[in-house]
Amino acid sequence: MTAAIELQGVACTFISKDAPGQRYTAVDQVDLRVGAGEFVSVVGPTGCGKSTLLNVAAGLLEPSKGSARIFGEPLKGINARAGYMFQAESLMPWRTALENVMAGLQFRGVGAAQAREQADGWLRRVGLGGFGDRYPHQMSGGMRKRASLAQTLVLDPDIILMDEPFSALDIQTRQLMENEVLQLWAEKKKAVLFITHDLDEAIAMSDRVVVMSAGPASRPIGDFTIDMPRPRDVAEVKTTPRFLELHAAIWAVLRDEVLKGYQQQLRKAA
Repeated sequence: MTAAIELQGVACTFISKDAPGQRYTAVDQVDLRVGAGEFVSVVGPTGCGKSTLLNVAAGLLEPSKGSARIFGEPLKGINARAGYMFQAESLMPWRTALENVMAGLQFRGVGAAQAREQADGWLRRVGLGGFGDRYPHQMSGGMRKRASLAQTLVLDPDIILMDEPFSALDIQTRQLMENEVLQLWAEKKKAVLFITHDLDEAIAMSDRVVVMSAGPASRPIGDFTIDMPRPRDVAEVKTTPRFLELHAAIWAVLRDEVLKGYQQQLRKAA
């Protein structure tokens, strides 16, 4: 089956901010495949290039080496088949929740009445029915994330790219949002590439978990199949024996890389 996302031999090299004139290779020799309908999480230490890979898949960053293919076709420019949910706030503060969700449809030329109807439908699906007239500053963090999720999914992308979307939320709201995403994903089975620092979150949500080495020149060093039955509740699944087994196996690979990344951060701060 053709992969939804296929990165082959990808490397990304930048001019170093700390030493002008010198180059820094964030990721190198990365092969990564996400099947159609597959939920894949990428974990690794801080600074290992997880978001860099997501930006390559989104078409926001052209790799220095290697290639990116989307459903078998070379990716050139922005990935029009993907929706991107950022870690940072993506809602426009001068627009209401409804207007924010409508925006992408209107940019694609959908008429106002149809865009409003679809946006209202998605707000209801993410639990924000009746809150469409709220501005971002009038919503809680969890409500803003729900609106951002509706903003991404209303465009019906074939691929969903998520960059630590729930990291700023409290644990209860985070678990609600994780379960919400899993429920919506199960309905249409889009391909998902999910970036997270949280190993528990990665295991609870994913079909596969890919482990990245510490940077620079980070690369995948582990690829684990999460063979737990679905549907899953992210809180309940963490108490199962298989979850604990998978966590121990993945952490055995990840632990040394996290320590390397931490030591590198200390050296930079010194």
